[in-house]
Amino acid sequence: MRITINRIKEMKQKGEKIAMLTAYDYSTAKILDEVGIPLILVGDSLGMVVLGYESTIPVTIEEMLHHTKAVVRGTKKALVVGDMPFMTYHISVEDALRNAARFIQEAGCQAVKLEGGVTVADTVKRIVDCGIPVMGHIGLTPQSINQLGGYTIQGKTSQAAARLLDDAKALEQAGAFTVVMETMPTPLAALITRKINIPTIGIGAGVACDGQVQVINDILGSFADFVPKHAKQYVKLTDIIKKAVSEYQDEVKSSRFPTDQQSFTMEERILAELEK
Repeated sequence: MRITINRIKEMKQKGEKIAMLTAYDYSTAKILDEVGIPLILVGDSLGMVVLGYESTIPVTIEEMLHHTKAVVRGTKKALVVGDMPFMTYHISVEDALRNAARFIQEAGCQAVKLEGGVTVADTVKRIVDCGIPVMGHIGLTPQSINQLGGYTIQGKTSQAAARLLDDAKALEQAGAFTVVMETMPTPLAALITRKINIPTIGIGAGVACDGQVQVINDILGSFADFVPKHAKQYVKLTDIIKKAVSEYQDEVKSSRFPTDQQSFTMEERILAELEK
């Protein structure tokens, strides 16, 4: 039985920290689900770590739906959240509802994520009113990176900090069940966490958040282009994979692979008949 949004809210009330990770494919999602990760985000970060784009902006809804379907197929217990990509919820509320519905109906996930606070609160409310759970996202919002002027810390001035607090409250009021807070000062994230009743999920926002989210490729060290400050590499898969691939190539070249263990036999009688 899948984890529900009520269970996620209950975790905050009980002071139980929430571990959340991204996943973009069946096999990774299956591993995370078996470990017991309660929240899995199919993030539009796949644009960079899977598809090789320079940012999340080029990611299309078709690409997101494709990967979300794979993640859903790989899970049984985790609550899967689909990330609504750039301009799929900004043009009109009707557009946002239609696209959010596609994540639920076509991809089979249990919730969607939108970036923004006060500016998208009305849209969030309409989506929630239609029965679709929404995860908010404030602070550094990658889809607005051109407007923000780069990947910089948000909320460093009193005015900017007040706006982020207003954003979080607006999302809670609109019915969001959680809010991701990205790249902001730890004290501000702690304040927001105390001020709202829905769980906060931090990424570069300090330990006081109700939970944490990381890009799976960052913590596994499988994306070597860039390692953000907020990420900890628990293993460096790039080195392990390179070593394994190099050994494979060497064994192929020297005819040490495949061995009899990886090969199949046939009756000598049949082979002899073929050679006649």
